[in-house]
Amino acid sequence: MGWLTISVLAVVVGLALLLRWRRPAWFWLSFGVVYLTLKVRFQYASVMDACDLTVPASRFRLWLAKVFNREIPRQRVPRLRWIKPTRTGLRLRIRMQPGQDAFDYSSAVDRLRHAFGVHQVTSREVKPGVVEIIMTGYDVLRRVQMPIKVERGGLRVPVALVEDGSVYFRDYRAVPHSVTIGASGSGKSVYQRRLIKELAALRVALVGIDCKQGVELSPLARRFSALADNPDDAAELLEALVARMDAIYLVIRREQRLSADTPDEEIAADIWDLPEHLRPVPIVLTIDEIAELALTTSRADEKRRTRIIVALVRLAQLGRAAGIFVDIYGQRFGSELGDGITMLRAQLTGRTAHRVNDESSSRMAFGDISPHAVFAATQIRNDRPGMAVVGYSNGEWARIRTPHTTMREAVNACNKHAGLTPDIAELARFRPRFESEPAEVPAAVEPLAEAA
Repeated sequence: MGWLTISVLAVVVGLALLLRWRRPAWFWLSFGVVYLTLKVRFQYASVMDACDLTVPASRFRLWLAKVFNREIPRQRVPRLRWIKPTRTGLRLRIRMQPGQDAFDYSSAVDRLRHAFGVHQVTSREVKPGVVEIIMTGYDVLRRVQMPIKVERGGLRVPVALVEDGSVYFRDYRAVPHSVTIGASGSGKSVYQRRLIKELAALRVALVGIDCKQGVELSPLARRFSALADNPDDAAELLEALVARMDAIYLVIRREQRLSADTPDEEIAADIWDLPEHLRPVPIVLTIDEIAELALTTSRADEKRRTRIIVALVRLAQLGRAAGIFVDIYGQRFGSELGDGITMLRAQLTGRTAHRVNDESSSRMAFGDISPHAVFAATQIRNDRPGMAVVGYSNGEWARIRTPHTTMREAVNACNKHAGLTPDIAELARFRPRFESEPAEVPAAVEPLAEAA
């Protein structure tokens, strides 16, 4: 009987070690979650004390101990309200003691990580007096596996996995414009393909500018309503987008219905307030390499560059309400690209930085957000393409990694949803042509073209 028990234990331990090495997610769901839950339950008080997350007993209890000559009360431990296992770790909801704040816990995450023996610990304030500790049991970014079921809605698409195991969404309604930087081979193209693959299934118009002769975006052209592969066409395309934006604002102005008896919620201020039959299709503009539009070699190029930058600044400043969203990609995005670049960058709320070659490149993205994000972007390893740092306007940041998306996968998604590609009258001359299609300009089928 003893040998049988030892054999069973040896098999279980061997299976656990094999899973931990080859399938860390399976190991966590089968063994790790139980072990860490028990560890937190039994060691919670001692770990909080060791990590300086306890507070002295109240003065009243100290006075009582002194009056009755009793032992001095121990430090008060924050109350653990509940433990919630997840597919990648644990979430602890903690009630802080009086005198503590959320910064005490965010500054102790490294100590908690070592004390509990987990891969990553982050904290966030849920409400006054309550914090949530998020523990990641294994390195979820080593082999990215997106959840099978992800909530989608509107213009909110899943793009990557965050280091705490949650999903990173690109929400165009909340963050209309973004910039993504990174060195060659850092994973910018994979991030771009993943985003276009997810957008292909939505009722949006994709517009692209790829001045590398279209090598990145041309394979996806069946899902694009307009595509420019050289700076001259790009300037005209951007000005056509500005003209469309002006036409949309005329429609919104006409439909505002500012009578005295109109409820506030029915007053139109953007395309989402318009009736369904008048609402224009949203447009997502993807610019593959901003430097190809901003760098010049002659006086003629200067005039074209000025047109491009002015149009981009206008779209970034005014495009959100008209349903025009801008995604800009580049290796660098600094003032050395010329006048107007810093003004344009100031309008781009979303910031994503893949591996960069120097600190100044990451400072261009996160210098006005968080110095910690600047440092984190310079620490991305060469052997992890697709890993990036995202920064938010409130100063928060996180590490993410995009699941590997091949060009074939993106092409298949665009071809599958090619029937969703809208025809936009203002951009008809930039619609990609294919040998099987007639050469004439397609008719506009969008309500906005009729209304304008």
